[in-house]
Amino acid sequence: MTYAITQTCCSDATCVAVCPVNCIHPTPQERAFGSTEMLYVDPKSCIDCGACADACPVDAVFPVDSLPAAQAEYAAINAAYFAGQEPDPVPAGPNFHRWSAPSFERDLPSDFAPIRVAVVGTGPAGMYAAEDLLLHTNAEVTLVDRLPVAGGLVRYGVAPDHPATKKVGDTFARFHDHPRVRMHLGVEIGKDITAQELAAHHHAVVYAVGASTDRRIGVPGEELPGSISATSFVAWYNAHPEVAPDAVGLPSERVVVAGNGNVALDVARILVADPSTLAGTDIADHALAALRASKVREVVLLGRRGPEHAAYSASELLALKHLAGVELVVDDHDPRTGATIDGAAPDEKAGLLRDVPREAVDWSRSPEPGRRIVFRFHSAPVEVLGDDTVRAVRVTGGPGELDIPAGTLLRAVGYRGAPVAGLPFDEATGTVPHEGGRVTGMPGTYVVGWIKRGPSGGIGANRACAAETVGTLLDDAVSGALPAPSSASKAFLRLARSRSRHVVDAKGLAAIDRAEIARGRDGGRPRVKFGTVPELIAAAKGGRWKLSS
Repeated sequence: MTYAITQTCCSDATCVAVCPVNCIHPTPQERAFGSTEMLYVDPKSCIDCGACADACPVDAVFPVDSLPAAQAEYAAINAAYFAGQEPDPVPAGPNFHRWSAPSFERDLPSDFAPIRVAVVGTGPAGMYAAEDLLLHTNAEVTLVDRLPVAGGLVRYGVAPDHPATKKVGDTFARFHDHPRVRMHLGVEIGKDITAQELAAHHHAVVYAVGASTDRRIGVPGEELPGSISATSFVAWYNAHPEVAPDAVGLPSERVVVAGNGNVALDVARILVADPSTLAGTDIADHALAALRASKVREVVLLGRRGPEHAAYSASELLALKHLAGVELVVDDHDPRTGATIDGAAPDEKAGLLRDVPREAVDWSRSPEPGRRIVFRFHSAPVEVLGDDTVRAVRVTGGPGELDIPAGTLLRAVGYRGAPVAGLPFDEATGTVPHEGGRVTGMPGTYVVGWIKRGPSGGIGANRACAAETVGTLLDDAVSGALPAPSSASKAFLRLARSRSRHVVDAKGLAAIDRAEIARGRDGGRPRVKFGTVPELIAAAKGGRWKLSS
């Protein structure tokens, strides 16, 4: 028997490190690491020890004979990655792993003095950086976040029906109350405290603020009510306190989604999923109520190129194919689409659509009974039509343009970084200019994650990204290039509390966690999130909170 990695893979390579026979690839030392959609288990080399399953932070590794029906394809997907390759020969000796030569990239002096490092942002990028510092150095880490709760995109970006992926947050949570960590949530750099003040209290500052805005489509009518960024929609169903419960309306039977990446598939899946299934997740109460009352029966995914260039991962498409009660359809308006699908190999993205029905959709008619998702390739929006709200989206494709009636347009064409107060910013890339994570022209200041490299890569990609930045930081520390703090370590706590009325620490964060879990317990849900800043702060202080109705 062998093991298989499934679509919830976070690609952070924890499983690679514990595998005794080197059967999981690509490894961080291989060129393909970071460019493949996930990691893969070689069935010819796997010895069925289960170490990878035990180490996986998101419960994505299963014995092949225990794969759930909706994930059975992953046995073949894992095997296909190694097709035509011979496994490495097993060396003699009790240890079957062909370890690479030892390397010591961080040769810290024995008398290396503790440094104080602030990490701004508590999502995956920031927490991988904090983890690296805490496990491999004697650094003291200050965690800062503008929201009064930690988690970043793990809390507010992962879809509620992907609970296994959210489990990576448990890995990060173990560092929240680490003895060398001081947590200051609800403190915004650039508003409550300047970047210069933060730097003055630490040897180094690492910014892990992500890419918080959305890219624009750039077509007329894009600003009409009913035209919503996928960024806002995802935040809405995840109970982000900065997105109002009434920020999203679903007034019609059809929704058009511009884009065909993983976020586009996420929002399409949530729109047509059975609300009774979502009721067992941590989806926001207001979103669940809106979806229960929703008229949406059809979601149209627009991709400006063909199915071979689709931006979604194969695993996300497979998840859609197993969505109960939902039909998938390929709009057959362009002959290139069908020809590409028919000519693709079974394991290629286009080939995965071979068993999906194709039809020439009549967009002048209302959606058919039932719920379905329509893939429309070689088509892009050129105008959003409507007077005081969206009524249709004009798109390319076929012999000319046509209008697809819809009451909502979701723009899922990518995230974009926003300027960070006090730091340089590259408008073209939406990132902070840097060299190996070191912010250009600002000694002691570093970046990690999407604000460093742009909005690409999943949760696990941040581990290697953080390792590079932390390595650069430590090189600077050893060489004496870090500026010395101008005040004692406790002075920052006093400054933060003087500038922000409600600073949440590790104890307060634990209180929020307990309260949200308690709210969800009676309804059989993992948790019910607090959706406003006052609620979060009250829970952090042990105050009273009401069960949602």
